[in-house]
Amino acid sequence: MSENTAVVVRVANGNQPTLSQENIAIPSPGANQVLVKVSHVAQNPTDVQAFDSNAFGAGAVLGCDFVGEVVELGSQVTRFAKGDIVAGLIWGGEYSKSRFPSLFDLKLEIGVDFMLTARWIIGEIPGLGAYSHYCVADEKISFSPPRSILREQASTVPLAAATAWLALFSKTCLGIERVGAKGTSILVWGGSSSVGHSKHFELARSLGAKHVFDYKDQDIIQKIQASEPGILHVFDTIGSPTSSTIASRVFKNGAGHLCTVRPGKANTENVAPGTNVTDVLVWTAFLKDHSYGDFKWPASKDDHELASELFEKLPVWLDDKTLRPNQPQSRRGLNSVPEGFQEHRDGKVSAFKIVYEI
Repeated sequence: MSENTAVVVRVANGNQPTLSQENIAIPSPGANQVLVKVSHVAQNPTDVQAFDSNAFGAGAVLGCDFVGEVVELGSQVTRFAKGDIVAGLIWGGEYSKSRFPSLFDLKLEIGVDFMLTARWIIGEIPGLGAYSHYCVADEKISFSPPRSILREQASTVPLAAATAWLALFSKTCLGIERVGAKGTSILVWGGSSSVGHSKHFELARSLGAKHVFDYKDQDIIQKIQASEPGILHVFDTIGSPTSSTIASRVFKNGAGHLCTVRPGKANTENVAPGTNVTDVLVWTAFLKDHSYGDFKWPASKDDHELASELFEKLPVWLDDKTLRPNQPQSRRGLNSVPEGFQEHRDGKVSAFKIVYEI
């Protein structure tokens, strides 16, 4: 097996992070994981934010969405075989300083407390992430893309789809009941993200939006209320200091539920009185405890099962266009990552995702 080249975070004097291409260890898959030779990596805003804030420190490998070929199987894998093409999700950047077994390798009993080190999340070796020639994928949180879509398209799907799915249906997020939910109005705030879409009106409509509004319109709240009176659910896919505040005003009499993509419900201090605020953390899809800064999320069996259901359905939904992938814009090689990060900072990434072909 060839060497594993990855984009690694290094920290210079003054805690200034830099990106360096280095050879690192090839990860070994856990019992319910597969080792993937990565061919495509999709860039997400969280990659840039984690790098700019030096969230995970030196040695971290960022990147969450990836597609590639299965080259090694864990001992209990049943859904995939060597040579299969899979799209996977991983929390790039987070790692432990010493190796721990995957939680899927352990026989857990419901109700039994399990001690985890604060920094053990997804990575099983230091520096596990998608900006790498090799990565691991959990078989229940990955899928085989249908032949009707390209690999670069498939790479844009896992994080965005899982985030939206959990935000809508997790009991700890909006908690919308899927049985009898048809006709429920949901305001998705945030057009230029991959989880939402609104800067481009026709694109949003083509993806199923009933009404599309310009968030810069001073009368936006009145127009939303006139178009869809009685909205009770808002999904803020931006999580800025103003987005949750403004979006929460659509609730009449202050009764409504807003879910933000910002961990720890950040930037929701000024929402309309009476608003029930929750947040979505896509990593609860993995049956593990999670922490990010001062925020902690316990392992959620419900979210893991909910996410596993999504990943089982994704191949069919993508094939019949029930769900559509993001529009990818390809870049060649991992050496293009710094340039792609800068494009995000400059606000040049809208209604598409940068995808790196390795």
